[in-house]
Amino acid sequence: MNILFTVCGRAGSKGVKNKNLKNMLGKPLVYYTLSAIDLFIKEYNGVDTIHVCASSDSQDLLGLITSQKAFPVFTVDRSAELSGDTIGKVSVIRDALLRSNKYFGIEHDMVIDLDITSPIRRLQDIVNIYEKKKNSPDFDIVFSVTSARRNPYFNQVKAIPETGGYELVMNQGLTSRQQAPVVYDMNASIYAYDGQYLIRSNSDKLFDGRCTAIMMEDTAVLDIDSEEDYELMEVLMKIFIDKKADISMLHQNIDAF
Repeated sequence: MNILFTVCGRAGSKGVKNKNLKNMLGKPLVYYTLSAIDLFIKEYNGVDTIHVCASSDSQDLLGLITSQKAFPVFTVDRSAELSGDTIGKVSVIRDALLRSNKYFGIEHDMVIDLDITSPIRRLQDIVNIYEKKKNSPDFDIVFSVTSARRNPYFNQVKAIPETGGYELVMNQGLTSRQQAPVVYDMNASIYAYDGQYLIRSNSDKLFDGRCTAIMMEDTAVLDIDSEEDYELMEVLMKIFIDKKADISMLHQNIDAF
């Protein structure tokens, strides 16, 4: 199987200035994602053909990614049309796939996208999504989820502008959480796409494809969208490095970069 990892990041950010270029515990934030890819390559090299593509409109980010020596990265200097903050990520990943197919001269069967701003992930999480997609050919997309802390059927509300009041997001007359359908939080960490689906689909909407999911550990369902998120992420990362061997391995592996 031909596997393409994609790492995508824009130059700007409204919530956190240059967040993709920030350090986390003294190491470049993006290196946590690259470290996870490196660990996967070491696990599966020789079993599958594995390539890595970085897509960005930031030369600083692309330079940071290619400066590591663990594995080669094909870089895509993202066009202005794909760099705005209203552009869906699926279009960016599709562009990276098409360019990578041409550059490497092969068709990639699976595309695994790792979000830079959700760095708390284990090698096993990537293995799980890889195995789930590989063994689920009827699904176009596999994404990662965690258990939800709130449930729109029971304890999530929305404002009613006309009255100034509030009501349940989905009111079905339930009186206990146990009666509510089980829901999950998408943690925006890992996505695995069928390569042919990406090419033939013109949609930028995730759920236009046939979707399934894998479970990840609950890490407060946090990604970096504000300075407070970044500070909390750094605290969580330090705790997990100290207490979880697989996250510690992810952190230590960066030293080889």
